Amino acid sequence: MARRRSPSQILQRIRAWTVPNPRTIAREVLPNGIIVLAYENFSSPSVVLSGLLWAGAMDEPPDRAGLAAFTAEMLTRGTAHRTFHEIYETIESIGASLDIGAGYHTTGFSLKALAEDLPTLLEILADVLRNPTFPEEEAEKVRGEILTDLQEREHDTRRMAGLRFRETLFQGHPYGRSVDGYRETVQAITREDLAAFHRKFYSPERMIIAIVGAIRAEEGIEAIRRVFGDWVAQRPAPDPLPSASRPDRWIHVHTPIPGKTQTDLVMGTVGLARKDPDYYAAALANCILGVFGMMGRLGDHVRDRDGLAYYVYSRLDAGLSPGPWSVIAGVAPEHLPRAVEGIRTEIRRLLERRVPAKELEENKSFLIGSLPLRLETKEGIAGVLVDMELFELGLDYLERYPEIIAGLTAAEVQAVARKYLDPDRMVLSTAGPEPDLP
Repeated sequence: MARRRSPSQILQRIRAWTVPNPRTIAREVLPNGIIVLAYENFSSPSVVLSGLLWAGAMDEPPDRAGLAAFTAEMLTRGTAHRTFHEIYETIESIGASLDIGAGYHTTGFSLKALAEDLPTLLEILADVLRNPTFPEEEAEKVRGEILTDLQEREHDTRRMAGLRFRETLFQGHPYGRSVDGYRETVQAITREDLAAFHRKFYSPERMIIAIVGAIRAEEGIEAIRRVFGDWVAQRPAPDPLPSASRPDRWIHVHTPIPGKTQTDLVMGTVGLARKDPDYYAAALANCILGVFGMMGRLGDHVRDRDGLAYYVYSRLDAGLSPGPWSVIAGVAPEHLPRAVEGIRTEIRRLLERRVPAKELEENKSFLIGSLPLRLETKEGIAGVLVDMELFELGLDYLERYPEIIAGLTAAEVQAVARKYLDPDRMVLSTAGPEPDLP
């Protein structure tokens, strides 16, 4: 069995390995507000680009839920200069990839190509972001695909448990709406809705683009300037985001799905934002609870020791605003009451007793040691660079991160768990056969 390294040993190894830093990351803000981050990596002849612009589900009216996602899906379906088939034939002919999708606050995009094909892909990316035409025939095809997916969601215990969890936890809050929308709201979206959403919200203001790969940093920045530098558009200021309160009691909601042999559950509360000073202690607490090894304490207790779950883990969604801190599990229906109580028991243990030194060090080593793994690929580096800019972490973030984690204490872990987690004041969402819960 391999011997585990301590956080100090891992720190020494990471210090000897050069991570992207202020000396190797080029950052430039174009006159129209686009922020470009470039990092050279000649390990292979490919280039990866990752980025976002500020148009998301937060900008859509409730009766058009899914509009941002529908708009993003339509971008490659035809532009003022290219048809849908011309776009995809070009991409496929050079073995490249282009993906676009919307979230709550932003629409993200990514592409990968050989360095020699980057100009072609950048021209297509700029064209689809700036000049989509939303052809009626293609809109109906995409609508059909979305509606089919939403219909399938209604029979998926895992997706429905997650959907009802968000709706209940964030009731009356934009985070409570499905980014994908609902059948009735997607049916109501018109071609003009798509075009109007694009005209109103797609803008280069504060757009973030990270380019990583076999291209000189200055050449990468210039390539982006060439296709996006003359884009001028302004979006309206976003509405203030309402605060989301943590539950003041235990709330259970169930979605019956007949014919299923498994019950899926999501259980949790409102957590914290990524820029919150408590974030790193919360990330360590979450790792201990349901990530490290075979899904942390939850995996050890609920799945392995008691055999009550097919899978169980915890998740901390910390974004621009506080997201959910939750536990996700799949169980046999007859095991649901004991599985829920086992989860609550592990949360209480995190609140009542400080994490033993050995367990704390193992989890810190895991979080520190996972950093190089995240940066093994160009896609991983590009994604981290976008997050560094999005959350204002600084270009030296990757150098500071190991020291931040290594410095956390058991007292801080316990304090943050007590601040945010109360097993008697949570939302439990289950989906599947009718549950037998008190």
